Amino acid sequence: MESEAIQSLIKKSREAMAFAHCPYSKFQVGAALITEDSTVFTGCNVENASYGLTICAERTALVKAVSEGHTEFKAMAISTNMPDTFSAPCGACRQFLLEFGLDYEIYLTKPDLSYVTKTPIELLPLGFTPKTLTAQQDMQKRDEEKM
Repeated sequence: MESEAIQSLIKKSREAMAFAHCPYSKFQVGAALITEDSTVFTGCNVENASYGLTICAERTALVKAVSEGHTEFKAMAISTNMPDTFSAPCGACRQFLLEFGLDYEIYLTKPDLSYVTKTPIELLPLGFTPKTLTAQQDMQKRDEEKM
């Protein structure tokens, strides 16, 4: 993506942070996801008193996109208010990101709009992908044929 488009996506992820429901952690996260047809979906973290039912900004944006029929993505920007570090997604979000591709761009940002670029497979090397299931099914089929 071009620099101007990246900055626009980052700004949208920062805007999404304002809607975060995080009364427990006080840690606001925003995400903006751009699809292959350039539709943008945003998300924020939504915490729950049980903690386990909390949903992260990254998964919120992905679920919104998928629920509207989009499954191919160009990039996602993720924002927090951490000034000294590029906050990366949690493990569950890394797995969720990997479900939809290995190599689209993920922009980890700081409040000053600086960013580093990663891909889902860089964030979760050796991750469990749809191909993993296909390989397992192929192996099971070969084993059954041997019997």
